[in-house]
Amino acid sequence: MAKTSDLRVEKLFSVKNCVCVVTGGGSGIGLMAAQALAANGAKVYIAGRRNEALEKAAKSHNLGEFGGKIIPLGPCDVTSKSDLEKFYNELASKEKYINLLVCAAGIAGTKAEPTEEKATNLKEKLWNNETFEQWNETYNTDVSSVYFTTVALLPLLEAGTETHGHLSASVIVISSMSGIMRDSQGHFSYNAAKGGTVHLTKLMSAEFQKVRVRVNSIAPGYFPSEMTAKESGEDMKSQLPHEKIQEKGHVPMGRAGSDEEMAQAVLFLTKNAYVNGEIIAVDGGVLNVVSGR
Repeated sequence: MAKTSDLRVEKLFSVKNCVCVVTGGGSGIGLMAAQALAANGAKVYIAGRRNEALEKAAKSHNLGEFGGKIIPLGPCDVTSKSDLEKFYNELASKEKYINLLVCAAGIAGTKAEPTEEKATNLKEKLWNNETFEQWNETYNTDVSSVYFTTVALLPLLEAGTETHGHLSASVIVISSMSGIMRDSQGHFSYNAAKGGTVHLTKLMSAEFQKVRVRVNSIAPGYFPSEMTAKESGEDMKSQLPHEKIQEKGHVPMGRAGSDEEMAQAVLFLTKNAYVNGEIIAVDGGVLNVVSGR
């Protein structure tokens, strides 16, 4: 039975002395997750294809005053098994366990708006603007890499449960509201891939609990990132003005999500060991407006 003092926010959501890995941690939602974890005491390894981005992110956001730390560990292409094996070996040489893996690496894929009302015109537009190769690249980055990254790090995650308790070690998959809705948003490949990521989360949560590892997913709406804003600053952070979101006409909050709101979701799924196999939409209410669930 918990004492009232045990229920303070600082105790409930502290990740002090936890060891975490964030793929795609050099910018966007991955960097938000890394900041949230480091700010609450975790040692966070960030991975990605671009060493320069990882270095900039760590340099800009490593305040160090809360006991946590952001550490670049790359480059690592999460669509390459050899890169993932190399990453695992390097990480295992530094740490005996990890408590959390956040899979945040992803790409948007090609876009072709299905706005034509005649089948011939619709076919021409979609057929000419998309390729099997582009679909495969999107699927490999957004779905297959999540699976292989998680599998690669399973031994270190299982070791984390031995030090911190049953089902305490976990994976957070960054999927998307786009993988839940029925609107293609003009990018069939991305939405289909994110739908795959949503179901992959459920499959891994059921299968990997046998090795005492939880798997959940955050399905974000519009958050500032290189994917949504098309750029980032020297600190690897992006801006997404309210007007851009309001123009879409289907976001009840009328703005993009904030770093703080993503941090709250990350910390909740990291610490609540009684949650497994859930997809949590952090979308500003979009899925109440756009058909999906």
